[in-house]
Amino acid sequence: MAAGMRRGAVGKDEDMEAYSSFAEVYDIFQDNVPYEEWCSYVTGLLREQGVERGLVLDLGCGTGSLTGLLAEAGYDMIGIDNSGEMLQMAMDKRAASGQDILYLLQDMREFELYGTVRAVVSICDSMNYIMEHQDLVQVFRLVNNYLDPGGLFIFDFNTVYKYETVIGDATIAENRDNCSFIWENFYDSEDQINEYDLTIFVEEDQKEGLYRRFTETHYQRGYRLDQIRRLLEESGLVFVEALDADTMQEVTEKSERVFCIASEHGKCGTGEAK
Repeated sequence: MAAGMRRGAVGKDEDMEAYSSFAEVYDIFQDNVPYEEWCSYVTGLLREQGVERGLVLDLGCGTGSLTGLLAEAGYDMIGIDNSGEMLQMAMDKRAASGQDILYLLQDMREFELYGTVRAVVSICDSMNYIMEHQDLVQVFRLVNNYLDPGGLFIFDFNTVYKYETVIGDATIAENRDNCSFIWENFYDSEDQINEYDLTIFVEEDQKEGLYRRFTETHYQRGYRLDQIRRLLEESGLVFVEALDADTMQEVTEKSERVFCIASEHGKCGTGEAK
C-alpha cells in the first residue's frame, strides 16, 4: 500500500475519529512503509546537528513504529496522536519491547508538553491532515514554542502534484491472508483537498469464512513547498532545507513527498540535552 494511510493526526472535525476501526489492521497494510530508512535519515540529520541524545517528540506518532525505532537509536521519546486506538497499538508495542516511551492523546493543533525537547519529528503525512493554513501555522507555532533553543523540526508532506497527478481519482485494492481493503480516492483540484474512502474487511471466523466490514473516510490537503515555507516563516520557525523524499535531492515540480527541516527561533540559550 502506498505510504500515506497515516495516523489520525488532525483535519476536518468530522475526520477526528479516523483510524478508529482501521487501527487494528494499520500495521499489516503499512508493511511496505520504509520506517527504518526514515529513521536512519532522521537520526542522521539530528546527529549532524549535534543532537545525539535527549528528548524527541514524534508528532502524529500513530502506532509508534517510528517512535520505537528512534527510541532504539538512543532518544528519549514522546509520542502524540489524537487516535486513542492507534495509541493503544503503540502502547502494546511499548509493553512488548520494554521501551520507556511517553504517549499522549492530544490534538496536534493544541498539544502541550511539560517542557522543551531537542527535536520534533513528524513523518508520513501528518501535516497533510491539517486542512486550514492557519491551523498549520498554529501547529508550527507550538512546535517552535516547545523546541529547545536552536532545536530541529523534521517533517514531511505530500505535494499537490502527488494528489493531482499520481493518485488522482484512483481506486486501490489489496488482499492479505485475513484482511483486505478498498481505497477509493477523490481529489478536488480547486480546493486541493484529497478524500479517500476506505472499506476494510477483517476475518472474524476463519472456519466459517466470516468477515467484518467497516468503512472510514479521510481528508488530506496537498501543499506546495512555497506554501509550507511561507507558513513556517509566519509561525516564527526558520526554514533550513527541503529535499525530495524519494531521491534525497533538490525538490522538483514532480516531487511527490518532501522532507522539510526547520529550526527553532526566538529563544536564548544553547539547548542543552535533557
